[in-house]
Amino acid sequence: MAKMNLLQAINNALITAMTDDERVMVFGEDVGHFGGVFRATSNLQEKFGRGRCFNTPLTEQGIIGFANGLASQGSVPVAEIQFGDYIFPAFDQIVNETAKWRYRSGGQFSCGTLTIRTPYGGGIAGGHYHSQSPEAYFAHTPGLKIVIPRNPYQAKGLLLASIRDDNPVLFMEPKRLYRASVGEVPEEDYELPLGKAEVVSEGSDITLLAWGAQMEIIEKAAEMAQNDGISCEIIDLRSILPWDVETVCASVMKTGRLLINHEAPLTGGFASEVAATVQERCFLHLESPITRVCGLDTPYPLAHEKEYMPDHLKTYEAIKRCVNF
Repeated sequence: MAKMNLLQAINNALITAMTDDERVMVFGEDVGHFGGVFRATSNLQEKFGRGRCFNTPLTEQGIIGFANGLASQGSVPVAEIQFGDYIFPAFDQIVNETAKWRYRSGGQFSCGTLTIRTPYGGGIAGGHYHSQSPEAYFAHTPGLKIVIPRNPYQAKGLLLASIRDDNPVLFMEPKRLYRASVGEVPEEDYELPLGKAEVVSEGSDITLLAWGAQMEIIEKAAEMAQNDGISCEIIDLRSILPWDVETVCASVMKTGRLLINHEAPLTGGFASEVAATVQERCFLHLESPITRVCGLDTPYPLAHEKEYMPDHLKTYEAIKRCVNF
């Protein structure tokens, strides 16, 4: 085991994957000698050469179009989009080509070896073009997988599983945890399952569900609720697509209550999909309405970042409302 932050765990996963399989290549804006804007790809070019880690022009649709071609011809591309906010020029490539290439070719071709890495989320005073959480846009796309880690251990295991999965994966990294989240990570190769949530701690009164950086928020709120005698079950969804309906519903049937927290705006956020599915499957077990604690329906505001964020205090108040309904 070695102590790593989230960035170091991602870098270690990329080194592991590139060492294990010479078809793996990493590319994107500034990922080469510079090591990426956050240094997630540090030293990869020195270790593996310019043919396997290289810079691209500043064109997101070009990066993903190029990656689609590589994947369909047998390479294992790991494409970096420098910020999740700038993934939208590549939206057509991801939604209409990456996700559909296997289907439209009748299984003759596939982009299944493609992994797209991108940092997402706020909390770094990045303003409205460096703080967005766009996971829900892509969750509406059959043919993709969407994975979001909460800490360094999860990041390495989930990224290695994503690179080796036979489906294209959008791997979204919570950038405010890049250096803030530190933990013990195995130095050897390991994978964690995609599409499987994790019950982080068990409880009896309410289920709290989140992913990525919001996990530490709901954990802090759960500590506050514990002081009021409220027992919270905490679940990390980990995969947005496909998401683990069985684990979440089993928990809600036990606790009778559900609170979902995400940083993206409330309207049309992925919490809506979870809430609709859970009420359909668990309706007779619910003791109170399903609660969503999410970002505001505004562009991400630099001056009012604290007011925008669905923090532990908003979550704690929502837990109390839900339990006392």
